[in-house]
Amino acid sequence: MVLVGLLGAWALVAHFGPWPHHLFPGPRAVADSLWAMTRDGRLWDALVRSLGRLAQGYGISVLIGVPLGLAMGRIALVRRTLRPLVVGLQALPSICWLPLALLWFGLTETSIIFVVVMGSVLAISIAVEDGVMSVDPLLLRVASTYGIRGARFYGGVLLPAALPGIVTGLKLGWSFAWRALMAGELLYVSGGLGQLLTMGRELMETAQVMAVMVCIILVGTLIDRVLFQTVETRVRRRWGLVSG
Repeated sequence: MVLVGLLGAWALVAHFGPWPHHLFPGPRAVADSLWAMTRDGRLWDALVRSLGRLAQGYGISVLIGVPLGLAMGRIALVRRTLRPLVVGLQALPSICWLPLALLWFGLTETSIIFVVVMGSVLAISIAVEDGVMSVDPLLLRVASTYGIRGARFYGGVLLPAALPGIVTGLKLGWSFAWRALMAGELLYVSGGLGQLLTMGRELMETAQVMAVMVCIILVGTLIDRVLFQTVETRVRRRWGLVSG
């Protein structure tokens, strides 16, 4: 019902609003543009390329961020040394890394993937650290009393206990990675969804710009609801953090 109301308000503003129709098209024009890009393959090609970059950048972020978060959560020296730096860099918008990426890697795929990594790895590490720090100290003492150390401790005690916080961190890192990817693709010809946005702006095709924005929202919502929210709910229910 809310969605119908928003679409109705959008149509009214497009028809009676202060902007001309070519600058603020209505839902019908945006839907037509979305269908046209889907039919000729432009949207699918851009989506596959963007999701491929996202998978690479996010995968690297997880491989770096989870161990870094575990180290900050368990080793006091690492926490005192690295946490202020990680928190400080996290406050830096991911798009600020793009000039350095272009200088270091040039106009390549590596530049965009680097921006994605820097946009998500710090958020993942901080969230994982928080998850480790929130583990019940009594559980850790019991594990120590039974002589559980090393790989058995991390794989059998710490990681399972901190899993709800880790899953939340992975979900947060994904959202940062998706935003960083779109920002990076907007700034030079990259063949992804960002390029479709740029082309729409340069050609004054506002309907195309809005159609790609709708696609970005739908993909982000779908991945969040189908993947991360499902996993997060199951983990929290398994750990007794939510009712069945």
